[in-house]
Amino acid sequence: MQQADQNKLKILLNKVPEVTIFFWIIKILCTTVGETFADFLNFNLGFGLTNTTIIMGVAFFILLFFQIRATKYVPGIYWTTVVLISVFGTLVTDNLTDGMGVPLELSTAVFSVLLGLTFLFWYLSEKTLSIHSIFTRKREVFYWLTILFTFALGTAVGDLYSEQLGLGYLNTGITVIIIIACIFFAWKLKLDGVLAFWIAYILTRPLGASLGDFLSQPKVNGGIGLGTTLTSVIFLLAILAIIVFLAVSKIDINAKSKTAQTDQTNGNKKNVITQTIVALCVFLVVGIGGYVWRSNNIVSKNVSSQATLGGELSGFIKIENDMLTDVNSKNYTSAKKSADDLEHQWDTSEAKLRKIDGTTWTKIDGTIDIVLAAARSANPDASKCQAALNNSLSVLNTANKSAANTASSTTLVGQLTDFTTIENSMLKDVNSNNFILAKKSADDLEHQWDTSEPKLRKIDGTTWTKIDGTIDVVLAAVRSSSPDVSKSKSALTKSLSIINGVNK
Repeated sequence: MQQADQNKLKILLNKVPEVTIFFWIIKILCTTVGETFADFLNFNLGFGLTNTTIIMGVAFFILLFFQIRATKYVPGIYWTTVVLISVFGTLVTDNLTDGMGVPLELSTAVFSVLLGLTFLFWYLSEKTLSIHSIFTRKREVFYWLTILFTFALGTAVGDLYSEQLGLGYLNTGITVIIIIACIFFAWKLKLDGVLAFWIAYILTRPLGASLGDFLSQPKVNGGIGLGTTLTSVIFLLAILAIIVFLAVSKIDINAKSKTAQTDQTNGNKKNVITQTIVALCVFLVVGIGGYVWRSNNIVSKNVSSQATLGGELSGFIKIENDMLTDVNSKNYTSAKKSADDLEHQWDTSEAKLRKIDGTTWTKIDGTIDIVLAAARSANPDASKCQAALNNSLSVLNTANKSAANTASSTTLVGQLTDFTTIENSMLKDVNSNNFILAKKSADDLEHQWDTSEPKLRKIDGTTWTKIDGTIDVVLAAVRSSSPDVSKSKSALTKSLSIINGVNK
């Protein structure tokens, strides 16, 4: 009887919610907010990565204090703590990667080890990893430390595959959904519930981040363009609505009495250990195999064995020069639009450029982050924007010239990327009937082509002449007093076909 009363008391005092469908919905919402709200503070409000980390770190530890002091599960306190730890955990990885230049591979390995050690010490101390047993402060400390490492690890893994290995946010999100679905079916087929829970918990972080980026990123970046502000507001309101519902209905408290007893009787320990080892082996094989496959795929796309970023950064230099012009004329609307383009092209090129020279890429990435934060500030300051752009341009120009003078190219392969970028931009403008921008890009195309003529013509005069003819047709079509969409598209498509054929 006394033992029964103690079990009942433990159930009532459990500090975390029952795992219902609402648990997973709000967990993904919190993860998404963690991604978009951090970007909102960092870029939109111009706080910068360091200040954002300090602010969110202080806020998280304050809420964690109240969460640990609470004597029972309180939806508002608990889920606010989850929101803040999702932001803080994400920022920990971002600081290591962007601020200190730590490779994502190393961050992934370190956080995997730290998470594994946390689980190990938690189990050795408490003989369980179940979240239905969080009724002592020691277990709650283990629990929140585990949550912190899951967010940091999820960030590192998600960024490694979606950005550095070029898988993309959408493909990463789809991949994660498939893996979670497999875990769900495995759980239905007797996979240990605690093991299944923690695997799914880790994976919902890259899933939420992919959802956040898809909703908030501009359409040019592959998103739907809601922006970080609107996305954060929508998801915070959704979180608030669910928290109110849970607080009133107590559905995630009442369900405990139905499941706590089954949670007390774990399956055969030997079987659980075997399942854990098998799961770790599967994730190691799939994770490392996927990493090697994507890395080799990136290497195979680089025809030349470049050792530096020389000649690869002209497109980014052009965008930042345009932004500097806009800032000087106080045209921040155009500068912010160029900032979106800069971020998109930089992220798209990350896999290739980082593979060539990760150290220099990290250095440039830091300067670009400062540029984006300055340009996207709610009240942009001209002097700060100019300083950020000048610093970034200095770093970019230095890196871009590092091998330009020593390269002994015998073909035009890899030399025409900037022209492809400009013509693709022109094609996009033509498709949207925006011939004002198309004509502006035509001027840029002509200028860069003429400037590059001596170098490119010396490498391969015959091919240069062929491309020059197609570019002349493009310029004529776009600059016509009454430009025809079909003719312009035809000229650009043909020119891009030839340039891409040569560039590869």
